[in-house]
Amino acid sequence: MRRVRAAVTEAPGAPFTVRDADLEDPRPHEVLVRMTAVGVCHTDLGMRDTWPRQLTPMVFGHEGAGRVEAVGAEVTGVVPGDHVCLTFASCGVCEQCTTGHPAYCRAAQTLNFSGGRADGTTPLALDGAPLHAGFFGQSSFATHAVVHERGVVRVPAGLPAAVVAPLGCGGQTGAGTVLNRLRPEPGSSLVVLGAGGVGLSALMAAVAAGCAPVVAVDPIASRRALAGELGAGAALPPGDGLAATLRDLTGGGAHYVVETTGRPEMARRAVGALRPRGELALLGLGGEVTFDVMGLLAKGVRVHGVIEGDSDPGRFIPELIGLHRRGLFPVDRLVTTFPFEDIGAAVAAMRDGSVVKPVLTFT
Repeated sequence: MRRVRAAVTEAPGAPFTVRDADLEDPRPHEVLVRMTAVGVCHTDLGMRDTWPRQLTPMVFGHEGAGRVEAVGAEVTGVVPGDHVCLTFASCGVCEQCTTGHPAYCRAAQTLNFSGGRADGTTPLALDGAPLHAGFFGQSSFATHAVVHERGVVRVPAGLPAAVVAPLGCGGQTGAGTVLNRLRPEPGSSLVVLGAGGVGLSALMAAVAAGCAPVVAVDPIASRRALAGELGAGAALPPGDGLAATLRDLTGGGAHYVVETTGRPEMARRAVGALRPRGELALLGLGGEVTFDVMGLLAKGVRVHGVIEGDSDPGRFIPELIGLHRRGLFPVDRLVTTFPFEDIGAAVAAMRDGSVVKPVLTFT
């Protein structure tokens, strides 16, 4: 056991409180990682607010970056001292995992959202009682995390941790939707609804893939300006007539629309912005969406539901790092750093829209 600091949620919707906790040593297939940075994602907040009371107190956080301090006896992929990116958990043996789609792992619910390991245990304790963890297989809102080896991706030592951290979820979700699922041809038009961390990651990937025009939609002027700096041909606020404006900008309708807001009305507008046989990717964690089925049929629209960019992190995260090094995926442009102990300020800045991707750093 070791003493760590963790941002604890005492009850559903309660604020994060940084407290001392105890962390177990890694088991045979686990890795102990000392965190150097962790991104804050809207998913952390949404899940915190709806998390089952019986699974509290809980530690969230799922965009971790750090350095390996110890490995279990059967770990082969990393060694102490390696710099790593943490990502979602998967079993590695089901059909989805073995065919390169671990985001759709049959055991995803248990491994990522059960509040502990698959066997029901948790590596964390608070005042001698179990402290629920294992969020996305990591719970990286803490100075250290114990993670299964499949959730650890080795990264170059010289890459800043604040760049690495968002790649574990938001970066690969947005970029992977474009590069892994939609796979647009150069010159095809793509619209991104929502210019947060996920949406701008999709936008950067679309620009890197040669899409044109790439259009961003967001209510916050600073994010629209950033989208333009990252390569968007146009950046618009949402409002009446949006679908018609997007059709005009894309020569009769977009080939692709990536919807990241999770708002049902935006998903419906997305269909109106597509050209015949266009494709819509839904990424936002919203509620139910009702579509006019005849409208979908008449246009031949294809709708994709995408989790984690349909990526295999061990392959895709290094690809994103390669794009970053070539200047084609400047994720650092999205990041604002905060000390870990200031997690409340980071959350407030993300909620008011003044920061795109808050990243907590550790001393």
